Amino acid sequence: MLQKETDVIIVGSGPGGATVARELARSNAGLGITLLEHGRDWRTSPLYGTYPGGMMYTDKASFLTTQEGLSIVRPLLVGGATSMYCGCAARPLPWWNVRYGIDLDATTDQTMAELHIAPLPPALRGTASTRIAAAAADLGLDWQPQEKFMQPERAGDFTCGATCMLGCRCGAKWNAAEYVDEAVQNGIDLWTGAKVERVLVNGGTAVGVWGKWRGKAFAIYAPVVVLAAGGIGTPLILQHTGLTAAGQGMTMDTTVMVYGLAPFKGIGNEPPMTWSYADDDLGVLFSTLIDPWLNYPIVMLRKGPAYPLTWHRWGRTLGVMIKLKDEISGYVRAQKRGFTVSKGLTDHDRQRLAAAEAVAGRILRQAGCDPHTIFTTPLRGTHPSGTVRLGEMLTADLETEIRNLYVCDASVFPEALARPTVLTIIALGKRLAAQLLRKQSTDSTDGTDYDASA
Repeated sequence: MLQKETDVIIVGSGPGGATVARELARSNAGLGITLLEHGRDWRTSPLYGTYPGGMMYTDKASFLTTQEGLSIVRPLLVGGATSMYCGCAARPLPWWNVRYGIDLDATTDQTMAELHIAPLPPALRGTASTRIAAAAADLGLDWQPQEKFMQPERAGDFTCGATCMLGCRCGAKWNAAEYVDEAVQNGIDLWTGAKVERVLVNGGTAVGVWGKWRGKAFAIYAPVVVLAAGGIGTPLILQHTGLTAAGQGMTMDTTVMVYGLAPFKGIGNEPPMTWSYADDDLGVLFSTLIDPWLNYPIVMLRKGPAYPLTWHRWGRTLGVMIKLKDEISGYVRAQKRGFTVSKGLTDHDRQRLAAAEAVAGRILRQAGCDPHTIFTTPLRGTHPSGTVRLGEMLTADLETEIRNLYVCDASVFPEALARPTVLTIIALGKRLAAQLLRKQSTDSTDGTDYDASA
């Protein structure tokens, strides 16, 4: 069995794990940091950002579903979900501070300035997408340009369209793998292909992790463990560790798109989600979005045999996305082999979703779509989250009931965001890294001596 001792173990290289690793590595605190990632780094592969690539680096080749049939795309690669997101950013909502006493303003401001987060220039927001926003404005809805983790000037050829959800090939979109690169340059040890099974615990304190790496068992020992394996991966590790409450209840930001056929070019070759509108009274986010061309008929098969036949009109389709602030329900449950996810909609969720679909239909008709062609796609879960909820299973410092075991990913959300999640996770990661550095400094001053091999 492979064995190693270090100071900090971080599991998962998505926005939470990558941020904590990068902040600790650049602090000059002299910490030994090991970052464990289940997947590999696909960025240099010619398949990155392609349809076959998207199937190769997602769980169950993108056919992961809940028991109720809700589709989930779960990326497993360096950078995590930021390899397959739309590059959207949203500030953490005030309820983080009001209801949970977590102030993320400073770390959010710092991140927005550092990564140049801003809407795309008007000329790059898409003609059809802008027409949808204008139609919404005609109906009294204040759609706004969506802030983006995207810098077109970084791209040699900015050709962003629906397929950028498969992975950014032009280089304009920020990826958490960039934080990983910086952390590696600053000396952290990155293991790819490392599947962590459980946390090692001694006397109620985390002392390391156990898992498999390239077919070999490993045990890595450290006085601090940070789980950032996502809304599904993290609760599974905690269940195997003995924390059975993890994964009981979850949110998904359950999403649909409402499509309509326009008498002009659609939004498929325009950057996704360039405009958005949040209706927090209804609990939904509206935006401009369509499935990538080859994904479209596959998704439509789940709706019924007639719907893939609309594939030929993809190039003239307008799409309004609805992201629902769904209520906590369902579960993620470890099995002897793999896991199961149960997640559907509550009655209240269905009522609000139906109201949002009616709004989306009015917007599409106002934008010029044929009313007889408007329909809603099957449900999908875009942000598995809320499975290790802050305030129930975590302290405000993101620590579990096991001392020195922390969580920093979407699983910590105490409720659904109905917003893009990445900026909030980065802000939480910077906050946690600062806390760990303060704690490390205090422990060093107090002369605390950890026995990592206990």
